[in-house]
Amino acid sequence: MLTINYETRDKTQKLETLRKNGKIPAVFYGRKEKSTPITLSSVDFLKIWKKAGESSIVELKGVSDSHESLIKEVDVHPVTSVPRHVDFYVVEKGKKLEIKVPINFIGVSPAVKDLEGILVKVLHEIEIEALPKDLPREINVDISKLETLESQILAKDIILPDGVELKISPEEVVALIDIAKEEVVEETVPIDMSAIEVEKKGKEAKEGEAPVEGEEKETKEGK
Repeated sequence: MLTINYETRDKTQKLETLRKNGKIPAVFYGRKEKSTPITLSSVDFLKIWKKAGESSIVELKGVSDSHESLIKEVDVHPVTSVPRHVDFYVVEKGKKLEIKVPINFIGVSPAVKDLEGILVKVLHEIEIEALPKDLPREINVDISKLETLESQILAKDIILPDGVELKISPEEVVALIDIAKEEVVEETVPIDMSAIEVEKKGKEAKEGEAPVEGEEKETKEGK
């Protein structure tokens, strides 16, 4: 189990001062655990976070006690992405947890490699249930089973670690193969310039033609 040391934090301490001194302000709480402000070493937390993610148990170790917990939430700086605050959720020993863990797609799909199919990852995480000690950081899904353009991987096809139970519908689609569709380009009908010229000349001739005999006479008499 991953372990990180913590110190109880006085709420009057300025958070920016703690951060400048290489500490991360944090808090742990649980269903049967009151909210407790603490501080952690920034260097130690980054190492733990990289290994544990948000689905592996982390032991918070104080001077006289320890708590099995999950990294519940990490607040990061919007520009530097440096963690600014951490929430830990203390789990109850011996009680199963329902949690979503990321899916790690492994292997090579013959349908993609040989048939030019497109791999569509329908799910990127999956909900499971397990005791805290059995919680995996991620679930591997082998896409080498996708052999044809009609292939799919359903939730029931995933091989789960011992002690881990699926909490979504077994028929839920996890990944499938799609077919690349050719883009249809509409043909442009070329403009017949000769027809336009003929029509234009016809209009000019009509506008410039002589008046009908007798028409000019009637006009003058009318004046």
